[in-house]
Amino acid sequence: MSQQNDAAQANGAEQQDTREWPLWEVFVRPSRGLSHVHAGSLHAPDATMAVRNGRDLYTRRNEGTSVWVVPADAITASDPDAKGAFFESAAGKAYRHATYYTRSEGVKHL
Repeated sequence: MSQQNDAAQANGAEQQDTREWPLWEVFVRPSRGLSHVHAGSLHAPDATMAVRNGRDLYTRRNEGTSVWVVPADAITASDPDAKGAFFESAAGKAYRHATYYTRSEGVKHL
């Protein structure tokens, strides 16, 4: 009976340790020339294990050529609820777009 209790305590300690591991965001590049794409998240004790676990978890069918991992607490993101105000172009700043400008008659090869 004490062996079962010892095993249960060891298992409980192991589960508690994994919950304290930092969260990592995993990005995978599917093939050369393409951008890395967010594949998911995982918990790992360090960057090396996060890369290995990310490879094992998100590239099972040999579809990846590169894996990046980033600590989740190092990522700063915009608020999705404020997307209208955040991404809309400011009114009265049409000069930021190429259509605002006209072509000069005296300039060749433009």
